[in-house]
Amino acid sequence: MWDNDDLLSDSWLPWAVRRAAGAEGVRAEVRQHRLGEVVLVDRSSGPVSGVRGRRQIAATDGDFLVVRIVREGEELFEQDGRTWLLKAGDAVLWDSGRPARFTAPGPIATRSVVVPRRGLVEVGCPLVAGDPLPDRVPAVHLLTGYLDALDATLPALTGPAVVAARNALMELVWGALSPATPLDPQAVRPARWAAVERYLDTHLGRGDLSAESVAAAHGISVRTLARLFAEHGSTLTGVLRAKRIGRVSEDLLTGEDTVEALARRWGFFDTSHLNRTFRAVHGTSPHEYRLRHREPTRVG
Repeated sequence: MWDNDDLLSDSWLPWAVRRAAGAEGVRAEVRQHRLGEVVLVDRSSGPVSGVRGRRQIAATDGDFLVVRIVREGEELFEQDGRTWLLKAGDAVLWDSGRPARFTAPGPIATRSVVVPRRGLVEVGCPLVAGDPLPDRVPAVHLLTGYLDALDATLPALTGPAVVAARNALMELVWGALSPATPLDPQAVRPARWAAVERYLDTHLGRGDLSAESVAAAHGISVRTLARLFAEHGSTLTGVLRAKRIGRVSEDLLTGEDTVEALARRWGFFDTSHLNRTFRAVHGTSPHEYRLRHREPTRVG
């Protein structure tokens, strides 16, 4: 986290940034990740405004289109004589080659996808900057979920996986901001699977997870969700069971919580349900598993 306003601006997409009066002491945080030539930028700060004028445009090396998603708070964003009030979940596409400005009256958190214009053309997804779209649009919802999933997977991606993730992201950007153009189902499958997996990982403790709730969270039908799992040789029930038992197994070896506590934590109906499921997977009870696999505590 930094106090310097210059650090709220990208080196390749500079802004003249000014904090609101009284917000000078509020710290700001900026995180950047690269996915090939695509850059993901997360920012959070107190009330702030920014301007990209001729000076900042001249200092930009390249021609970019930028998807800006408001994650928390709200802001006014202006380009080409139009002003949009963006609220949490809304996305807008803006052009780095034309003047722009934004004003956030309160605390704000945004995520930006910075894409070279030629990159979108190369994968057959040309875009023109235009009106924002809310997260109610299924493709926008899928895009934000995929970006969240990339947070955890980016450090481990290499070679062909980077190219595949980059292409899936390009398709999602195009689909989210060109809703009149149908997405290629084959193109969005990797992104959709990553988003569903991340959703399950972050909701494992909910005992009411169902195909209906997971499908609704991703703007797809239950049938589409079932096909997605079938393509990976699994079912929602099977994946949930494997993930939950994996978490229980880890906690048995690293903590002192009771089996009853672990059952509550990881979405099992009760201790008996956990015991039956655990034995079906490991051939032993959670208690026996802990005794058998934990290293004895050394004394002295």
